[in-house]
Amino acid sequence: MTKKSEDRCSFCGCARSEVPLLISGISGNICSDCAERAKEMADEILAKSSNKKGNKHNDIKKEDLPTPQQIKEFLDLYVIGQDEAKKFLSVSVYNHYKRLLQEKSDDGIEIEKSNIIMVGSTGTGKTLLARTIAKLLKVPFTIVDATVLTEAGYVGEDVESLLTRLLQVADYDVAAAERGIVFIDEIDKIARKSDNPSITRDVSGEGVQQGLLKLLEGSIVNVPPQGGRKHPEQKMIAVNTNNILFICGGAFDGIEKKIASRMNTTTVGYSASKDSSHIDKDNLLQYIAPQDLKAFGLIPEIIGRMPVLTYLEPLDRTALRSILTEPKNAIIKQYIKLFAMDDVALSFEEEVFEYIIDKAIEFKLGARGLRSITEAIMMDVMYETPSSERKELCITLEYAKSKMENSKEARLRNA
Repeated sequence: MTKKSEDRCSFCGCARSEVPLLISGISGNICSDCAERAKEMADEILAKSSNKKGNKHNDIKKEDLPTPQQIKEFLDLYVIGQDEAKKFLSVSVYNHYKRLLQEKSDDGIEIEKSNIIMVGSTGTGKTLLARTIAKLLKVPFTIVDATVLTEAGYVGEDVESLLTRLLQVADYDVAAAERGIVFIDEIDKIARKSDNPSITRDVSGEGVQQGLLKLLEGSIVNVPPQGGRKHPEQKMIAVNTNNILFICGGAFDGIEKKIASRMNTTTVGYSASKDSSHIDKDNLLQYIAPQDLKAFGLIPEIIGRMPVLTYLEPLDRTALRSILTEPKNAIIKQYIKLFAMDDVALSFEEEVFEYIIDKAIEFKLGARGLRSITEAIMMDVMYETPSSERKELCITLEYAKSKMENSKEARLRNA
């Protein structure tokens, strides 16, 4: 008499005696281990499916689009001034939304994207504009730094790493990432060393610009999912950049000389010298033109792929005063909230604000300088107050001056 064969799992082949539990069905069996793995796989697949259905990046409807004026009003809550740059940015983002909603028609008209480049000195709000508008958008948005980019094959990051960040923001939903917005900061740092083409390898300048061309124009790019260098055995993700809007920003330190040189060469004769008297020499950036970017070191091909050119105004005393106290996320409001979390009511004398602005203008750091100066003034009280029983604190002008002078003396001693 033959012994009856032992039942086995139809998935892994383990016998009933080798597993904790074997569940028998009509035409097969499954062990408890395989059942547990199957549940984990099902949960993961269902989670991805629900994310895609409920992904905010896929829920763009025309009636929900913010108008350019509404986008600018939102920017006004966080960023002081810079109306010209806000207007350009608002229109570009609104048109990007409309491009995503356009349907194929028989007239053959396709709306092309208009990449934008913003020029402004340090501390005028380029990165802040990008971070603020990211709060409002319904498409994936990422801010990347151009300074880490090098030509393919050299130490650094490939240009494709820009899209890796966008994929990560979109939870690796390629369809959503292909409709996103990338803000490339410090674009001026990849300028070539001179206006003339380099006869040697410019791996962090002209080489990077050449690599960016295909991204800006619109093409299918193979992107390493985890970033870093590409290698042949790595699995790539194909991303179409045709509908990705690129916004670039840079300080372009020294470009005013290029603008002044161009304006002087175009003003010839007596009547021209009269016209030049109307030029605002304190704000030459308002006269910026594509040829100035070329003279600075951007290649003509990349300038042509960023047709919208705007500038940010230098910050005067009035603007710096407003930045310090007025926006929703103003520096002074941040410190007041920090101390309120320790049940301390913080206040400032009005003269302190003027003193901070004076120092920011002296250091020529723009709005970014306001933070560092305020931090130097507040450091000691932020250290001492949490351990004390104080419930009220007022920062006086004398106190602010003493702290700034002490910090200067310390730096001089360490120099």
